[in-house]
Amino acid sequence: MADVTPRPFIRIRPDGTGGLGRWGELWEYRDVLVMLAVRDVKLRYKQTALGVVWVVLQPLVAGIIFAVIFGRFAGLPSGGRPYLLFVFAGLLAWNLFAGVLQRAGNSLVGEAKLITKVYFPRLLIPGAAAAAALVDYAVSLGVMAVLMAWFGLWPGWWLALLPVMTLLTLALAVGLSLWVSALNVRYRDFMYALPFLIQVWMYASPVVYGLEMIPERWRGIFALNPLVGIIEGNRAALLGGGTEVWPLLTVPALAAAVALWSGAAYFRRVERDFADNL
Repeated sequence: MADVTPRPFIRIRPDGTGGLGRWGELWEYRDVLVMLAVRDVKLRYKQTALGVVWVVLQPLVAGIIFAVIFGRFAGLPSGGRPYLLFVFAGLLAWNLFAGVLQRAGNSLVGEAKLITKVYFPRLLIPGAAAAAALVDYAVSLGVMAVLMAWFGLWPGWWLALLPVMTLLTLALAVGLSLWVSALNVRYRDFMYALPFLIQVWMYASPVVYGLEMIPERWRGIFALNPLVGIIEGNRAALLGGGTEVWPLLTVPALAAAVALWSGAAYFRRVERDFADNL
């Protein structure tokens, strides 16, 4: 009787971590991640006359307009700091958050052809969109440095807080964008609702005004918005702050952790259906 050699087989099991155990794929496929991010940056400014100059102009012009309207005309307080710096420090954090959320939130639908033709970890697509938004953020930081030098204001030891605030902003935005991008595949309503929601969220956050504009009895409720702590922390890191900033960081830290964990878990649960729904 002939020997029967058993066929090799692969047993696939869930990773048991709600999807978080496969975050290492971003590192394993880092070459693809970088390639997608670079392509995203190039395509964004490829057919524009000014090219990447728009990365500088957009936040700078917005900051000047806000400074004129809210600083000079409306006379809103800025804690004794030049209003342009006050607004620009807030815009830095906000633009990073909104840029990651909008780009990564629409990234899966935008890459429909690629997803349906080639296999690779789908997490790379929103990850690359977030990395591309970081390029804009880095350029804007350079603009902020020039503005601070122009006004003769130099950061102190609070600057050490800036990497923490950047990571918090990125974690919250990526976590939410994983939810939005996955839901956007099945329900395209999110594609149209997202810009409106982002705009409303901006004015509900202290981007162009300070926390002191909110009545004291409402500040506790207002601070439940995680962008409050992120924006105020970003201002403190760049322009100096006080110990009142520390309690404001609790909400964004918790929100970022929950958004990142739950967003990754949901993304992993539904990613097998992306190609069918696109």
